[in-house]
Order: sequence, then structure tokens, then C-alpha cells
Amino acid sequence: MVRKTKEDAAITRQRIINSAREVFLQKGVSRTSLEHIASDAGVTRGAVYWHFANKAELFHAMREEVYLPLIDRMDDTLLGSDGNQDPLGRIRKHLEDTIQMLNEDQTARETYEVMMTKCEYVDEFADVLKSILSNCSGLIHKIEQAYAKAQELGQVGTQLTAAELALDTHLFFSGLLHMWVKDTEGSLFRDNAFQLIDTHIKLRKK
Repeated sequence: MVRKTKEDAAITRQRIINSAREVFLQKGVSRTSLEHIASDAGVTRGAVYWHFANKAELFHAMREEVYLPLIDRMDDTLLGSDGNQDPLGRIRKHLEDTIQMLNEDQTARETYEVMMTKCEYVDEFADVLKSILSNCSGLIHKIEQAYAKAQELGQVGTQLTAAELALDTHLFFSGLLHMWVKDTEGSLFRDNAFQLIDTHIKLRKK
């Protein structure tokens, strides 16, 4: 019975997260209330509060559902056991894998759309923004490690430091992701994302 209760709670929690994503997409985060989400999920407002203290916590859970697996894949791609063989290629693969994930995974695609076009990071969401920036800092550090190894192997020049190269790549890819999400017709960025990544990497080769 206890196991069944835990399973039911996990199912309800997931249903709430899924509904939050859908309602955020429809209404925007600021215009969405927990009552809207509860209604869409077919649960009471109390059930939402049992799982999440507030809307920001629910938003964070929605984001982590997509972002944590991405972090795991990123660690393997950028810093895996054979990372010494082709670190520049690993950076390219990380960028391409993220785009491929967005192409194939509707949940990830919708989550990125909410994060990038449907949310204002003010008031209760100011702390969410701090969390996102902290995650970005960790990502930049991992890319920097890959660039440092690429410089050791002579794959890229040393006119710029590994830290400068990593920050530039992060800013390039963040901009590409924002435009990819907004380019719903695909003619400018979605259809050309892999080519844009290829050009970015080529500009780094020694």
C-alpha cells in the first residue's frame, strides 16, 4: 500500500509538471496561476501545493526534468574517457547533440520555449535566473577544459585563452538556441543550425 501511494504521488507530480509546461506555453508564466495548472492537471490546488511550494519551484522542477539529463550527457560528451583524442570534435558534438535533442524531443523543445520566450525572470523568478546563470558558469568551465586540451593537442591556436574561447562558444550557442526556438518556420536557424555550428568550430581550427 505504501509503495502504491508513492507511485500515485509520483504520477500526480509528473502530471502537474506536464500541465505546467502546457499552460506556461499557452498563457505565459506570469499569467499562469497554480489554479490554472491544477485545473489542467485535473487535481486540486492543494495537491499542487503538496508537491510544490510555489510557481517558481514548479518551474524549476519542469526545467530540471530536461536540464539534468542534458548535463549528464554533456559530461560524457565533453569530458569522457577518450576526451584527449579529439576535444574540439567533442565540443562540436555537444552543440550538435543539443540541437538534435530539441529536434527529436517535444518535451525538451517546449521547455526551452517556455524558458526563453514565456518567462520574465523577476520577483519570485529572480532566484530561478540565478540558478540558470550558475548552471551556465558550470557549463562554460567544462567547455573551457575541452578547449584547453584542444590547445595542448594543437587543434586550436593560442591567441585566445581556453576561457575566452569557451565563453565565446557559450554566447554563440546561447544566441543560436534563442533564435532556434523562435524560428518556428525553420528557414533561418532551425534548418541551418548544424551548418552554423560547423562554421563556428571551423573558425577555431589552427
